[in-house]
Amino acid sequence: MRDLLRLPVGERPELLTQTAEATPGGPGGRSAGHAATDAMSKRLAGLQERLHAAATVGDRRRVLLVLQGMDTSGKGGTVKHVVRHFNPAGCRVHGFKAPTEEERGHDFLWRVRKALPEPGEIGVFDRSHYEDVLVARVRELAPPSEIEGRYDRINDFERSLTRDGTTVLKCFLHLSYEEQKRRLLKRLGHPDKRWKFSPGDIEDRALWPAYQEAYEIALERCSTAATPWYLVPADHKWYRNWAIGRLLLEHLEVLDPQYPKPDFDVAACRKRLLKAP
Repeated sequence: MRDLLRLPVGERPELLTQTAEATPGGPGGRSAGHAATDAMSKRLAGLQERLHAAATVGDRRRVLLVLQGMDTSGKGGTVKHVVRHFNPAGCRVHGFKAPTEEERGHDFLWRVRKALPEPGEIGVFDRSHYEDVLVARVRELAPPSEIEGRYDRINDFERSLTRDGTTVLKCFLHLSYEEQKRRLLKRLGHPDKRWKFSPGDIEDRALWPAYQEAYEIALERCSTAATPWYLVPADHKWYRNWAIGRLLLEHLEVLDPQYPKPDFDVAACRKRLLKAP
């Protein structure tokens, strides 16, 4: 899946020409997708435990999953259906909303650095530092010259993360305009879903072409060999969950963390315990 969904470095994707209903490499439909996602759970949980355990003896490696996409693309759904397989003790989930007054008083990466995973952890960003070249660009929340400079700063920031042992997995959840409308209407139609709806979602739909352009620029400018972007078609929720689960699994398998070897005599300790009353 890493090869199949990875965006080419230095190329600008034309999002309006790419179908969000595709299921590249998928297991063969909704039922098969759910079953395949569940089948990954034990392997994902085991690798996470090994990563967490390895940190106790100085292994500084960690994983950061960055989820970006338009409203209703499934960032929260991914956390609910994929990240739930992990032990909360070794998983850190952070959702980035509009900056607070305190955060606006600092550099745009200040709040991001505070939320980074520690060694041995899997961190998940529901939105991220990319909001500062997406929403900020479309809504003109910063001067164009400042936004232009942020792309290189993001690349430098992510490069520093990889040097410090962080595997950065960036997933763009590609949702179609039509599917977003269906999901927003569903939210309005269910009382237990309306809390997720905001009238501002309708305003953002009016800016859809501008957001697609902003994403295209960010994906082109900030996809590097060390921290590429993966385009995940998101119209089918089952495929989105399966694909991101597979990407996580493949990255963790490459890391192949190991349980630390005991620094004590296992046989002697076992003998003592057996003798104890």
